[in-house]
Amino acid sequence: MTELTRDQVRLSRRIAMVLRHRPETAGLTLDANGWVPVADLLTALGITRAELDHVVENNDKARFAVSAGPDGADRIRASQGHSRRVVVDLDLPTATPPAELFHGTPRVNLEAILREGLRPRSRHHVHLSVDVPTALTVGRRRSPDVVVFSVAAEVMAAEGHVFHRSDNGVWLTAVVPPQHLSVKRTNP
Repeated sequence: MTELTRDQVRLSRRIAMVLRHRPETAGLTLDANGWVPVADLLTALGITRAELDHVVENNDKARFAVSAGPDGADRIRASQGHSRRVVVDLDLPTATPPAELFHGTPRVNLEAILREGLRPRSRHHVHLSVDVPTALTVGRRRSPDVVVFSVAAEVMAAEGHVFHRSDNGVWLTAVVPPQHLSVKRTNP
């Protein structure tokens, strides 16, 4: 994996915005599972297949999945993170989570999360990480002052909460009630 240039990072963010939140801004329509033909995305964004492949292969979070569609043509979708205004069924199977998962967030959210739990807000699911370093990285996207929560995923699953694992390893669930959360680490 090579580091993306600034222009490639901007392209990756543009692709994510189009595939996760606003496909109409590029004149695209996602299918029920969030897929769009690669050829349509290339035309809409005015980029080459080589540029797209480089961004897909080298973005830091494996944000995108590329797959052959039923017609044999390549298609692309965001691995997760779709906003509620883009109705997408990722068609991910239910998965048994590890005993503990993690969620990083700016410290400013600490009291509200302890009171209300984790909610998807504008997205379809709450996103959880498999380790503390990844949760810290995710939380630091919004603030350098981060709290990492431990999520009692195994207990939640035993109580009937459904978990999915996206193509890039992010764990997804509808909500995390406050009783299943504890502060794992704070970042001074």
